[in-house]
Amino acid sequence: MTHFKTTSALALFAAFAPNQVLAQPPAPDPESLINPAFIESVRAWLGNPIVALSIESQNDLRGSLQQNEIDALDGQWRAERENDDKPLISATLSAPLSIYLLRVQAESVGLFTELFVMDANGLNVGQSAITGDYWQGDEAKFQKTFDVSPDAIFIDEAEWDEDRMIWRAQLNLALANEAKTKAIGSATVEVNLTELQRRSMPAS
Repeated sequence: MTHFKTTSALALFAAFAPNQVLAQPPAPDPESLINPAFIESVRAWLGNPIVALSIESQNDLRGSLQQNEIDALDGQWRAERENDDKPLISATLSAPLSIYLLRVQAESVGLFTELFVMDANGLNVGQSAITGDYWQGDEAKFQKTFDVSPDAIFIDEAEWDEDRMIWRAQLNLALANEAKTKAIGSATVEVNLTELQRRSMPAS
């Protein structure tokens, strides 16, 4: 009888303990964590010449694309995600800008979960990982930055990442020409808010 009670107690603990351990913590406030100082630090590494040079090069190459051509490229990207042959994805991921963004993400040691830069059409120029689509021009990350002003900033809402067990949010910024008079593209920096919150805590 004693053994039965012990076993039952263990079973109940096993059933409820995981929910307690893995409970979703309260969402942090992206606006307070992604503050002006943090944004300035992001703009510093986005100021590397490879960023603007890569955007302007793609703008020269694809600046006159029609919407049906943009849709075709986006469709090709989505199809390549499911195929073994990935010419467009491979070319983008092997671009110097993508290699630079991958290095920035690695050096952040978990602070950045995804980085990508878009041209004036909202098409990806460089990225640290394969995105779901190639064209971002129909999304808020592009419309609330590039379409607004050369220095526009849009911080999206916090989202819970069930796989990583972290809160994350996207910092989106318009990227300007050298004279700061015209937007040439935009960037999305996905921030690990859980890690940023930890780093923001005063040292004990």
